[in-house]
Order: sequence, then C-alpha cells, then structure tokens
Amino acid sequence: MTIKEIQDELIEDFAFYQDWMEKYEYIIQLGKEVPLIDEQYKTEDFIIKGCQSKVWLFAELKDGVIHFTADSDAIITKGLVSLMVKVLSGHTPDEVAGADLYFIDEIGLKEHLSPTRANGLLSMVKQMKLYAVALKAKAN
Repeated sequence: MTIKEIQDELIEDFAFYQDWMEKYEYIIQLGKEVPLIDEQYKTEDFIIKGCQSKVWLFAELKDGVIHFTADSDAIITKGLVSLMVKVLSGHTPDEVAGADLYFIDEIGLKEHLSPTRANGLLSMVKQMKLYAVALKAKAN
C-alpha cells in the first residue's frame, strides 16, 4: 500500500468512531500493536527530542525500504508513534522524506491533542523524515 492509501484507510477508520473518547481508545489500541524497539536502542540516542514523554524511535533500511520500531512510556504517545510507524514504515527513504501527512489534520488530531502532545507528534514526523534523509545518504 502507498502512504496515501494507508492514510486514507486511517481516515476511514477514525470516521467510524463517534466521539474523541472512542478515538483515543483506538489510538491506545494502536499503541499495543506498534513494532517494539529492541531494548538496545532504548537509549538517549534514540529518544525523540520535543516530546514531553519518552519516545524511542529506531529506523533501518532493509531491501530499499525503511522499517521503524518504537516505544513510549505514555500510552497515548505510544499510540501516536504507532500511527506514524503504520503510515511510514515499509516505504523508501524518498517516499518517507517527501510524504504529505494530511491524515493528521483530516482526523482532527491536532485540535484534540494538548499543545505538548501536538508538538511531540510534529517532532515524531520531523525525526522520521530526518531518518529517511540520513538512510538515503548512507545507502548512496
């Protein structure tokens, strides 16, 4: 699936839920499905700066596509990073770096997150795109 197709699917999934309590429960559920980061990468080097809670993110390039793994010490944040992993993992560095992540606005995430969580989400996006650029440069 393309990044666009995954985002469209998520928008549909979120539209199914009537209120934000149900949407938060869905985000928490997604957090339980995130590909967990290996314990060896749960260090300062892999913490996303700009997140209030601790979020670890690891990226590796395999067969031309990036695979992200992550974890967080907060359940909502873990769900948010899981959303990002779901959308961006399994794509090429160019696709990740150039992704237009419109689903964040479409599902109303920015308006329903606290300012610190919204900043954290932007930091996740930024870090994932930086990893994509770095992995592309390293591969060339």
